[in-house]
Amino acid sequence: MPGSDPEHSHLPRLDPSRYRGFAYVHWTMTLRDRARGWLSDACHLRFRELLLHSAARYHAVCPVYCLMPDHFHLLLLGWRDDSDQLKLTRHFRRHLNAALREISSSSASEKSKPFQLQKQAYDSVLRDKDRARNAFEKVAFYIAENPVRAKLVSDPSEWTFTGAVIPGYPELEWGRSDYWDRFWRLHYSRIPEGLQPPIDSRR
Repeated sequence: MPGSDPEHSHLPRLDPSRYRGFAYVHWTMTLRDRARGWLSDACHLRFRELLLHSAARYHAVCPVYCLMPDHFHLLLLGWRDDSDQLKLTRHFRRHLNAALREISSSSASEKSKPFQLQKQAYDSVLRDKDRARNAFEKVAFYIAENPVRAKLVSDPSEWTFTGAVIPGYPELEWGRSDYWDRFWRLHYSRIPEGLQPPIDSRR
């Protein structure tokens, strides 16, 4: 991540067109002051609900997300020409911040600052070679392994705050043995032929 503090400086963005259409973007959003205490099963459900609405509104899917104690990761893919991930993330962040304020108001400590996201998210637009199926799955698994690297669990499957949100397809569940086969079949059916990723980045 960049060394500057996004609370006090503006992180550079690529041209807005890079986030539109059939874009592949890894987003990282951090709690203000690296606050902890917001993550719970109830908050996870609310997170999924809000992400589902934002993804459906702006025609995108999230093949994997991972919530951590003070930040979270989203891997988003556009599924239509009019998909716009900048608008999607603004919509999602606005509603998630409202949910975080509700969590803060119901917390035991009234002296603590309300939970809020930092003012700007980090993003990484995937390069062509990282969009190939094998390379893309490595990016997804890297995201899912965050709790292991943080020594919160010994295996990614033990972390209950990792999942996927594919609007209209609740049966596509992260961690199932057939997840990737089913996801790619669906993905290829939605992406124009000329934009479909190869299996291997070397091809």
